[in-house]
Amino acid sequence: MPTSATPTHCPYCALQCGMNLTPAPGGTVEVAERADFPVNRGALCGKGRTAPALLSSQVRLTSPLIRNAGVLEPATWDEALDRIAAGLSRTRTEHGPDACGVFGGGGLTNEKAYALGKFARVVLGTSQIDYNGRFCMSSAAAAGIKAFGLDRGLPFPLEDIPRTGCLILVGSNLAETMPPALRYLTELKENGGTLIVIDPRRTRTAEQADLHLAPRPGTDLALALGLLHLIVAEGRTDEAYIQERTSGWEEARAAAMAHWPEYVERITGVSVPQLREAVRLFCEPSAAMVLTARGPEQQSKGTDTVGAWINLTLATGRSGRPLSGYGALTGQGNGQGGREHGQKADQLPGYRKLTDPAARRHVAEVWGVDPDSLPGPGRSAYELLDALGTDIRSLLLMGSNPVVSAPRAAHIEERLKSLDFLAVADVVLSETAALADVVLPVTQWAEETGTTTNLEGRVLLRRRALTPPSGVRSDLDVLHELAARLGDGMEKGFPTDPEEVFEELRRASAGGVADYSGITYRRLAEGEGAGVFWPCPAQDPSSHGGADALESGAAGDAEDSGFDLAADDPASDTDGGRLPDGVHPGTPRLFLDRFATEDGRARFVAVSHRAIAEEPDAEYPLLLTTGRVVAQYQSGAQTRRVDELNAAAPGPFVEMHPRLAERLGAVDGDAVAVVSRRGRAVAPARITTGIRPDTVFMPFHWPGEGRANTLTNPALDPTSRMPEFKACAVRLEAVTRP
Repeated sequence: MPTSATPTHCPYCALQCGMNLTPAPGGTVEVAERADFPVNRGALCGKGRTAPALLSSQVRLTSPLIRNAGVLEPATWDEALDRIAAGLSRTRTEHGPDACGVFGGGGLTNEKAYALGKFARVVLGTSQIDYNGRFCMSSAAAAGIKAFGLDRGLPFPLEDIPRTGCLILVGSNLAETMPPALRYLTELKENGGTLIVIDPRRTRTAEQADLHLAPRPGTDLALALGLLHLIVAEGRTDEAYIQERTSGWEEARAAAMAHWPEYVERITGVSVPQLREAVRLFCEPSAAMVLTARGPEQQSKGTDTVGAWINLTLATGRSGRPLSGYGALTGQGNGQGGREHGQKADQLPGYRKLTDPAARRHVAEVWGVDPDSLPGPGRSAYELLDALGTDIRSLLLMGSNPVVSAPRAAHIEERLKSLDFLAVADVVLSETAALADVVLPVTQWAEETGTTTNLEGRVLLRRRALTPPSGVRSDLDVLHELAARLGDGMEKGFPTDPEEVFEELRRASAGGVADYSGITYRRLAEGEGAGVFWPCPAQDPSSHGGADALESGAAGDAEDSGFDLAADDPASDTDGGRLPDGVHPGTPRLFLDRFATEDGRARFVAVSHRAIAEEPDAEYPLLLTTGRVVAQYQSGAQTRRVDELNAAAPGPFVEMHPRLAERLGAVDGDAVAVVSRRGRAVAPARITTGIRPDTVFMPFHWPGEGRANTLTNPALDPTSRMPEFKACAVRLEAVTRP
């Protein structure tokens, strides 16, 4: 264990806030401020500050568990690994390799995500692998690829946000989901910029806005189309930019013009004067941004919805210009890196397509296998979970808790119970792990070294600061040992040293969209700890053609704009000084010269409003939307074990408007039932005027009778396969407690 402070990063959200870990009595660590990291500049939320509480042996797993006679009991590592290998092997023999499923997580490091995808395809030979990040970023990713040819959550560093002229924030309660990032909105307003927040609730974030639009849940697509209609009608388009840097404008414009303001007002509930004011605020400054989050993305039309918001940035000449453009706020800690290196159903490392013959050849050569041996694309996350117990008979799950986090969660819980065999690797006994045949205790963020990639595309090095308990091993150890048991000599392809895994990841990603080949542990460790932005090929743009098409250097638009991108900009010097000749500096800002499409042009998408999959009716007259609270995180498997966080957010609730509460006869704190076509959840009422009268809200962090995802609709986006978490039809019922 180090005797001095260890610089590292928070285990929670995609900000990956910098922190120092200092030794503390009892063999654990304490969190200290790390002011030199540019993303959070020392600020931490309560989750990050209390993260060491999960390192305690009293709240975590410290021994493998095996189910005997229906009860999970402590076991040795060899017993547990042998049982997993036997279960997976039996399934392969009796039902074929695709009867084995693998489910990963957006909190796994890049090394783990890479190794897990390789394990599924090389050792198990299965196509059935996906991860919980499908529930987070898939719609924004699909829309970004359609429009720009590339998906990176933010194509610019967070430091650019305070220097833009107007920010439209769509479906993000950033003040609660990423509290240290709230300073960027505060600084934006201090600099004279304006903030427009779009959310059906008046959240802590919406309270900061110059203009808050509260559309009916599921109508963000119509709202974006109505704004584009007004931009065209008022002559606010940038015709020169459209002509020089885009394609598909005629079709997109025609689609938008069918959404006149009064029609959009009837759909969304947002008044025409508010629509016009939003257009004025967005179009008047020389620079403006649109950022989306789960609100518009977690819909059965999420890809089209995000595409419509991207259209706004293209029609007004914003994307690919300084301090402007579109970005998505990635949620999970490694939600960006986790979707780049192979744990997605349709993907190979470097954000390569599994269906691309050249990509298969490249990765197969790195892995030392025949390209034809690699399976094709498999099921998306919900479809994979829905197939458990039927087509998929055994499942290896790492770093996810779908019993709480999946839509139609009661059904998914039953599918998990129906498996022939379930193995879970996790740091705690989550609700999903409690159903497993074998549970493996694995290392946590402070006990291992590895890389993550934050929401900006900034690759970071987490450093080990603490020796794990003796009964705990890393996920890389698990995959190595399983490979040894399932294949002749296959463990050689699964090293346990994370730096060795990263070196192979570099080779596998080289030349891909997410090219990490120019990034090394040494470079990440020896710089000032600010990380390196991908793409970062092994050579600089002057000698290698891979990334210069996207480069953020002396772009003509940047030079002519009058903006000084380097002024007070930590992102411009992430390596802590001048780099040696031939070393690529990384790419903090994308698209300033061209987009990552074949012709270098961004693509408009022609989309039209359509209803959500399940509209309210006489039986279910209300809309449910879901989200997070500041003191809990995702499924709550970790944060619900921290006393301080539980004191701040002890359980679920149902947020409703006073008019709705009056009709129900409920007062604040009364137990109420929310009922959908999929089930029933019960929680205390929280009455507020900060929500639409036709909408109720529930946070999704808790299991049991207050589980919000018992209610949610698994209707899928046809492109991204994202479930419709954010809008479904429900009714309320009064509950009488004994």
